[in-house]
Amino acid sequence: MKITGTFLDEISHNIPHQNWGEKEWDRDFQAMKTAGIDTVIMIRCGHKRFITFPSQCLIQRRGCFEPPVDLVDMFLRLSDKYDMKFFCGLYDNGCYSKPWQMGALIEELDDVKTVAEELWGNYGHHKSFQGWYLNREISISKENPESLPEIIEHTQKLGSFVKDISGNLPTMISPYISGVKKGSPDNVTSLEEHARIWEDILAAFEGAVDILAFQDGQCDYDELPEYLALNKEIADRHRMTSWTNCESFDRDMPIRVLPIKWEKMRLKLEAAARVGIEKAITFEFSHFMSPYSMYQSAHGLFDRYMEYISEQ
Repeated sequence: MKITGTFLDEISHNIPHQNWGEKEWDRDFQAMKTAGIDTVIMIRCGHKRFITFPSQCLIQRRGCFEPPVDLVDMFLRLSDKYDMKFFCGLYDNGCYSKPWQMGALIEELDDVKTVAEELWGNYGHHKSFQGWYLNREISISKENPESLPEIIEHTQKLGSFVKDISGNLPTMISPYISGVKKGSPDNVTSLEEHARIWEDILAAFEGAVDILAFQDGQCDYDELPEYLALNKEIADRHRMTSWTNCESFDRDMPIRVLPIKWEKMRLKLEAAARVGIEKAITFEFSHFMSPYSMYQSAHGLFDRYMEYISEQ
């Protein structure tokens, strides 16, 4: 199983920024191409008041700062240059739908739709603009069950909208498993609960979501094959494509977030291969796998990964 896609973490809201310009990004896209990556996913076009392109909607309605560089334009030009598919993430207002913020997601929907129209109008001519990333990370956490219906409604409506304006370009989500590495033990959901609730969620998403790419880092390594097989089974039943988001950062470390140990990444990739997952993407190459990352250990991960794929 090879990694053929990566997120682009342009805002870096919880990861240190590398302060790259176009020269450094071009060099990194070259490294991605060498590693076999053919798909890049910009994880969001904005977070709170920081944005990736000069969105008049977000500047005027949300008081966002006008960015010094149009990163969306740059990423699309680089994607065109290196013959990659670009999936465009949307705006995140920083509300994670806690009980005291109920209604905030639906309230922002009109703004996000306007932003999507700006993105498509400004950049839809690029040959590499090939899809959308619906960037609300969905889980079935027991911590805030009241928020789940709102997140489902938001994703369903937004997915349908962006497909309508762009000629039915595919949409992707990357939810997470409420496993042993996510929150307190009381918040962990069983495999049976996961299957039952995600069956209902994906039924609601039919026609609005095309690609399901579960994050693979929140359960233990020996549990992962069961979750991967189950996720693919449910996705197949609802006519969705199954990818895996093979996280390249290490959730087992007391310091967050650092590049993962190669042995752990290999375990996850081989588990995905065994159950027939169609594509592996990662969060994310530039910080945790790139030979140009600010993290020295990412350089080693790149070398080990390149050795691995050369043996296949």
